[in-house]
Amino acid sequence: MSEIYLNGEFLPAENASISVMDRGFLFGDGVYEVIPVYGGRPFRLAQHLARLDRSLQCIRLENPLEPDDWERILTRLIGAAPGDLLIYLQVTRGPDPVRNHLFPHRVEPTVFVMTWASKPRDPAIVEEGVAAVVLEDNRWHRCDIKSIALLGNILLRQEAEDAGATEAILVRDGLVTEGSSTNPFVIQGEEILTPPQSNLLLRGITRDLVLELARGAGLACAERHITRDELETADEIWISSSSREVQPVTRLDGKPVGDGMPGPLWRRVDTLYQDYKASVSS
Repeated sequence: MSEIYLNGEFLPAENASISVMDRGFLFGDGVYEVIPVYGGRPFRLAQHLARLDRSLQCIRLENPLEPDDWERILTRLIGAAPGDLLIYLQVTRGPDPVRNHLFPHRVEPTVFVMTWASKPRDPAIVEEGVAAVVLEDNRWHRCDIKSIALLGNILLRQEAEDAGATEAILVRDGLVTEGSSTNPFVIQGEEILTPPQSNLLLRGITRDLVLELARGAGLACAERHITRDELETADEIWISSSSREVQPVTRLDGKPVGDGMPGPLWRRVDTLYQDYKASVSS
């Protein structure tokens, strides 16, 4: 991390500070985005900024910057850290003189942006896939907001890690919602299924791109409710996110998914994804 952006300044991370009274620090009162950068270009930037706008609207906080301002900040940080990156940007409601659950009368949002180098995909994922476990979705009912208050997600992800898995696929009232930090796909035969948009899951930028690419290639896709039984008997399972891209889940709760190897439909969609990524980053 060569430099960060904080409230109008570009500076080394070690020189940055925020007030201990910042509502992001005290309450998790803020939202965020994670944006991949390939070949020096932010990936699906317009979609990420649109989702940021929506999250801010949901928490009744005005976007402190215009799209051109965001692009200017990202361009400088990307230029200072060459190579493929991940951008993290966060907006909180800012500091308040007193710790009060109510919104402050005067809002001065805290705006923070940083980058870090993204790791190349582990070849083992392509050959072997990843493991996941099924856990009960016990988070709040506004998972459609990309909130920085992630304790529920953290506990679920750690439970998956403790079980020897890389992700938890969550179920609420018998229906699949999302992963602790991913969107799931369930393949039944030749059909790609993913849960429909609702307040119980975050509409992933990568999720939407997977559907766009698959439909463009003539593959059958549906956004509908998926039962736990359908998950556990799937021919293939995938998870997607900005940092993971699209990964095949080949072991679920210690049992093989399909034949226990990345499936043919995943390989086709992954090729579509990698080709698209190359086309927009060259």
